[in-house]
Amino acid sequence: MIGQTKNPEDGQAGSDLAGWLTEDGHRLDLRVYFEDTDFSGVVYHARYLNFLERGRSDLLRLKGIGHRELMSGAFGTPMAFAVRRMELDFLRPARIDDVLTVTTKTRQLGGARILLDQTIARDGELLLEANVKVAVISPEGKPMRMPARVLEVLAAPAPA
Repeated sequence: MIGQTKNPEDGQAGSDLAGWLTEDGHRLDLRVYFEDTDFSGVVYHARYLNFLERGRSDLLRLKGIGHRELMSGAFGTPMAFAVRRMELDFLRPARIDDVLTVTTKTRQLGGARILLDQTIARDGELLLEANVKVAVISPEGKPMRMPARVLEVLAAPAPA
């Protein structure tokens, strides 16, 4: 895989572009660029949503689940994930050039929804906490049960 590296903390294989699967979820490191900030050099609040989305998407990617494959029915029935609810607690600001770590952990995996805990930190200092409820929907946008194969892949622990 292009960009394949080892996580410096645990030596586990991953992609420097997609982060790493961890024992309890996923970790993604990213840098804050000028485009992410407001006029004062502080990360604009809405950009944190993008950072969190990258964490969720790359968790799926490293587990072998692509959004296109989900919609095409490659895992059984065509489906998608949609954020249903998100609660954010902004604790401290991130600034231009900071390197942030986005972590994603599954709190509850159900038939029609997933509850996730996400954080954003800088050098171990917690900047943001998020609780996310993700719904499973059909291509028409209607709630549905998650195909068994998707549930199985998401429930599997990270490879050692």
